[in-house]
Amino acid sequence: MEKFLKLVKIDVNYCNYLRNFDSKVPYNYGKKESRPFIGVLFKVNMCMYFAPLSSPKPKHLNMKNAIDFMKLDDGKLGIVNFNNMIPVKESNIEMLNIDDYKFNKYSNLLRLQLFYLNRNYFKLYRYSTLLYEKYISKKLVKVIYDRCCDFKLLEEKCEEYNAEYSL
Repeated sequence: MEKFLKLVKIDVNYCNYLRNFDSKVPYNYGKKESRPFIGVLFKVNMCMYFAPLSSPKPKHLNMKNAIDFMKLDDGKLGIVNFNNMIPVKESNIEMLNIDDYKFNKYSNLLRLQLFYLNRNYFKLYRYSTLLYEKYISKKLVKVIYDRCCDFKLLEEKCEEYNAEYSL
């Protein structure tokens, strides 16, 4: 189990491919094209997973942690969306160098998020693993189950994509 988390950007083509099989795979382009689609990379069930981060919003402050998302610093730094985590291979990601971002407010947020995530690694791992296991065994309440990506299906599609498109 790797104890130091990394922030990464995800390949747009890979996300588009996965979305052909699961509409819950998040979009990583659109209004926020000036900001990359960033998430945290970790292992669940011997598979590397990408869980997208959400920037802080006022509603995060009033939400309670749930099995499918974890607030960062009580929501002040945003949340991690475990329900939208997707399996990835090295070829599907690009390591993020926070120093590449010129706008200080955003790069500072990324540093704070990464620091918080690494300090709370075991909590993140516990949340993601518990959600994964309950999803696979169909032991989630319907409303949470319905908003999760299909982890097993996406693991298969990840293998297929990387076998076909990897160089």
